[in-house]
Amino acid sequence: MATRQGLDAETVLQAAIELADQQGIEQLSLAALATKLTIKTPSLYNHIKGLPDLRKQLSKRGLLLVKEAMIEAVIGKAEDEALLAAGVAYVDFARKQPGLYEAISALPDYEDPELKEVGAGVVSFLLRILAPYGLSEEDALHVVRGFRSMVHGFASLEHRNGFRMGLDRDESLRRLLQTYLRGLRADAGREK
Repeated sequence: MATRQGLDAETVLQAAIELADQQGIEQLSLAALATKLTIKTPSLYNHIKGLPDLRKQLSKRGLLLVKEAMIEAVIGKAEDEALLAAGVAYVDFARKQPGLYEAISALPDYEDPELKEVGAGVVSFLLRILAPYGLSEEDALHVVRGFRSMVHGFASLEHRNGFRMGLDRDESLRRLLQTYLRGLRADAGREK
């Protein structure tokens, strides 16, 4: 079967990201993607293995991009300042790419080796930020889990219009992260 000139797996993935960000990950279908690319749905199979494969690729790309956003945000920062910047970058990513963020949140297969590897890279990055706190490996992993729960919860509530008061959401996020950091310093025996 001939493929449309210039159409490749990356073009298909980028179009899927755009659709997911515009309509939500649950609304993404192969038919909608084919329409966006002005091709017939069966032609997508030259570039993806089906909708589950596409969702996996979206999850993988989302994890890579959220990690990249956090890395960019923490350059030149350490300890509290780095973790604060990573949290803000995480939520900002969810704001800018809501569909792709949903793909991360709804990982299609937590046991998939590719997704596990990319997810482990995100955790490893956060553990490096936490190294100066002198936590045990287990304690640091609990901190990462708590951090993710906090920023994911904030991003999810915000995405679903859960913050309807006229308060500055960025200020709420900053205060939430700072409160978490105070607790982290206290647990690490380094209260300021």
